[in-house]
Amino acid sequence: MNKFVGSVRIVGAGLLGTSIGLALTKQGVDVSITSRSKKSVELAINYGAGRSATDSDAPTLIVVCVPPDQTAEIIAQELNKFPQAFVTDVASVKQSILLSLEKLGAPIERYVGSHPMAGRERGGALAGRADLFLGRPWIVCAHSKSLPAATDAVRDLASALESSVVEINAKDHDRAVALVSHLPQLVASLLASRLIESDSKDVALAGQGLRDTTRIASSDPDLWLQIFSANADQVSEVLDAFAADLKEASTALGDLSKPENRATLRQVLSLGNTGVEKIPGKHGTKHSTYAQVIVMIDDQPGQLAKLLTDVGEIGINLEELKLEHSPSAQIGLVELYIAHDKEQKLISELELRNWRLV
Repeated sequence: MNKFVGSVRIVGAGLLGTSIGLALTKQGVDVSITSRSKKSVELAINYGAGRSATDSDAPTLIVVCVPPDQTAEIIAQELNKFPQAFVTDVASVKQSILLSLEKLGAPIERYVGSHPMAGRERGGALAGRADLFLGRPWIVCAHSKSLPAATDAVRDLASALESSVVEINAKDHDRAVALVSHLPQLVASLLASRLIESDSKDVALAGQGLRDTTRIASSDPDLWLQIFSANADQVSEVLDAFAADLKEASTALGDLSKPENRATLRQVLSLGNTGVEKIPGKHGTKHSTYAQVIVMIDDQPGQLAKLLTDVGEIGINLEELKLEHSPSAQIGLVELYIAHDKEQKLISELELRNWRLV
């Protein structure tokens, strides 16, 4: 892990701003925090994310962590207020912000947009976590006028937060996130909205699949409206394609007695298998690279910790871990992902320790 050299000013004390502050402060970096919300700054400082900003500060790098509709304005202000500092932001749209800065006549040579692909359903300073960016992609979007030193400063920030640096331009960024981030939010919200008029007894039957596919539906509607407004063309394009796929599946379901409709629906499901394999897991590898061992644990304090301790004593490295908890039964299912050549050893050793394997 590289330590960031210099001081950092964070504008905006929400989830991302606080998380950046927590991680850098742990490394001994001087972090100052400011926001239009004094209460948010107070919470972030009390949480350990840095100190209150002062007029005498001379930051090396400024990180703007405000809603997308305020981002360009704040970046321009910071660039003018601190003529020696480099400035980046963490907004999930990039091209519209760069265009706005150009229209404002801001000194964009010292600006490099960025976007950490990390977050939580909860927002605010108290949701901040120092490890939020660990292993997650941090997209760096330098433009044609960016100073090399400005790009280096943003790369150094991402590296200090233990993120994986990905460098693409603003246009390609917005196209990519429309598919991998913005469309999933819409799909999750639309699916979750179908639950509103449903019978509560039906929803009580829900398994992990519904929870997985609707988890992000609890995100802030106002924030997402801003994001969609700034990337509407790109999101509309992928949404139209998705709608066409839904229509095709719906038509096939209308009469599955026809072989061609059964073939269509099977292709939909098969292509889903192929597509999901492109989603990276640990270190950019795929889940199919690993063997899966599922352990049933009692819903009691210390059970998960005991299982992980046993796995450590067995001497097997966990590549991934997932936990499913049933609200109607006092059990949990722990999915352990390990190297294939370690599967039989783990199974045998866990059985010897009386763990119940599924």
